Amino acid sequence: MKTADFDYDLPEEFIAQTPLEPRDASRLLLLSKQDGSISHDIFHNLGFYLNAGDLLVVNKTRVIPARIFARKPTGGKVEILLLRKNGDGTWLAMLGGKHLKAGMRLTIENGPQVEILAEEESANRIIHFSSEVEDFLPSIGNTPLPPYIHEKLTDPERYQTIYNKEAGSAAAPTAGLHFTQELIHDLQEKGVGFTEVLLHVGLDTFAPVNEENVEEHHIHREWCQVGQETVQRIRETKQRGGRVIAVGTTSVRTLESAARGVPEAEIIRPYQDMTDLFILPGYEFRVVDAMITNFHLPKSTLIMLVSAFAGWQNIRNAYEIAKQEQYRFYSFGDAMFIR
Repeated sequence: MKTADFDYDLPEEFIAQTPLEPRDASRLLLLSKQDGSISHDIFHNLGFYLNAGDLLVVNKTRVIPARIFARKPTGGKVEILLLRKNGDGTWLAMLGGKHLKAGMRLTIENGPQVEILAEEESANRIIHFSSEVEDFLPSIGNTPLPPYIHEKLTDPERYQTIYNKEAGSAAAPTAGLHFTQELIHDLQEKGVGFTEVLLHVGLDTFAPVNEENVEEHHIHREWCQVGQETVQRIRETKQRGGRVIAVGTTSVRTLESAARGVPEAEIIRPYQDMTDLFILPGYEFRVVDAMITNFHLPKSTLIMLVSAFAGWQNIRNAYEIAKQEQYRFYSFGDAMFIR
């Protein structure tokens, strides 16, 4: 399977630079994974396409102000982008600056000291803070935005879902940005259920696959969790004939990770661990029946995931039609409902 098979052309003017207001004013492309048929609506009308007894699964992660600025002993400026906290209290971070070697100590104004412990691939480093950096982030940190967004966000909360609860992500689970409290209330009144999972999103989610053969790519690892209550609600939904609808690829990855190795009759079990699940065409989905997602970068693991779910030809056709219809792409862009 070639990486080039998942490429497509996207002129820069299609990349949404700012979010729409209200959140649910974005457009909604509806794609049938069975026959590839396509229709168009507004996200606010999502309820027309859901049934009583369906279950929406959302990712409750919160983006942390993960971009920090520090100084080298020489006074040179260093940008620190926190990617993931490790179990031993160290952090995996992407560092911007020259000659950042293991053993070097960095200074953060009004913040903790930083020591570089190890050099990872590219600009990534394992670092340790002299005290819990989470306590300082509200004052020293900045909300990171994806590299393709060039306009400053006036309200950082607009890069958070309205149902976020647990801080830990370097990027937002963007399919969830379309939901408003009013829309959630209306869906619940209709009999649509909501339940939560947790996956802390890393910036590697935006990285293209550079290997010529997709199977040679080592996907990024992310921490995720599925609780007993969510497991029970999924089982009950399936038993009643309802659909489990993942809100975003992060929810898909979390649910399918929790189903690996589980007997078919059980469907899914509670799960709390890192996941390295790489979903490619040919993957057999165990839990997810339908998916709400945004439009993804070419040659990314995310476009491969949605291609596994709907079929690459269906996705390729949907993306071309979306361009013809002037849809907005990526994090602040429009949505797709694959059913």
